[in-house]
Amino acid sequence: MLYGHGDDFYNAKNEVKINFSSNVWHGAKLDKLKEHLIEHFDQLTRYPEPDAATLRRLLARRCEIDEDCIVVTNGSVTAFYLLAQAWQGAKSMIAIPSFSEYEDACRLHGHELSFFPTSEDLSELSLEGQDFCWLCNPNNPDGKLIHRTELLRLISAHPRTTFIVDQAYVAFTTEDMLKPADVKAHPNLVLVQSISKAYNIPGLRIGYLVAAPSIAERIRAYIIPWSVNAIAIEASKYILIHPAQFTLPIRKWQRETAELIYQLRKLDGLEVLPTATTFFLVRLKKGTAAGLKEFLLENYGILIRDASNFRGLDESYIRLSTQRMEENEVLIEGMRAWLEQV
Repeated sequence: MLYGHGDDFYNAKNEVKINFSSNVWHGAKLDKLKEHLIEHFDQLTRYPEPDAATLRRLLARRCEIDEDCIVVTNGSVTAFYLLAQAWQGAKSMIAIPSFSEYEDACRLHGHELSFFPTSEDLSELSLEGQDFCWLCNPNNPDGKLIHRTELLRLISAHPRTTFIVDQAYVAFTTEDMLKPADVKAHPNLVLVQSISKAYNIPGLRIGYLVAAPSIAERIRAYIIPWSVNAIAIEASKYILIHPAQFTLPIRKWQRETAELIYQLRKLDGLEVLPTATTFFLVRLKKGTAAGLKEFLLENYGILIRDASNFRGLDESYIRLSTQRMEENEVLIEGMRAWLEQV
């Protein structure tokens, strides 16, 4: 297990006032969801459904796909570990830098691993003999995006390789992305989705995967009963039934991201990398990510993501997720102060 993901406020020595470290939509309005969960608090006195069946049915209707193609999991991370476990000892190729839990899950279950950079031309990618190819799209931590047509072309060109595509951040872009129904025409595609990222409920740990029935059935054999708790199921059902309450203003958030990047690029000592989402990487030309993280937390109550533990990155990289305008201004002030002293 990697101790060093974003949102590690539990380990912070100072009070966290502004959190730039977690790729979660910060503006979700949760008052009505909170009221609903309080009304259904008695669900805690009963065991949850062993397989989240009612939520799976709702997801199937929303995704326009058969129920037997969906597996509800205790967060998307659980889906990665289940996939690695169900095909122990397989050959897996992973794009880097990307979410570390793909590699951790594969290593735990004895996969033979190889890696390729996210900057590689996918049309020239060799997948000969590879059982799985793991991709995050949009990618964490750099916000890079593989367009739908390019990705489907790659999947079609390698029918003997199963593509595990993590779409946890699908709501954080306006680009056309893969759809759950795409698994019908591409049986070598597994889509992993998060319910928590776009609704600011990461603590509930709720996600799901969509795959051909044969793949989904094999994964279900490894699921622990009651692995998704009753409150997470109820919250997800409420969100799906009341989508208008949880509209994410992605274009506004993207404009705020563009403005934050513009202001950061004015500061000497930083290289801000391009992104297709609302989070992005920054390379420090002096100092270290750990040093900047400590300075911002101690002096401004700001938490950032030290990205040095992503395979392919080093101690000069941080990841930021755009917050409210006034909070972004505090970050810029803090970054300027740190750069003046290092």
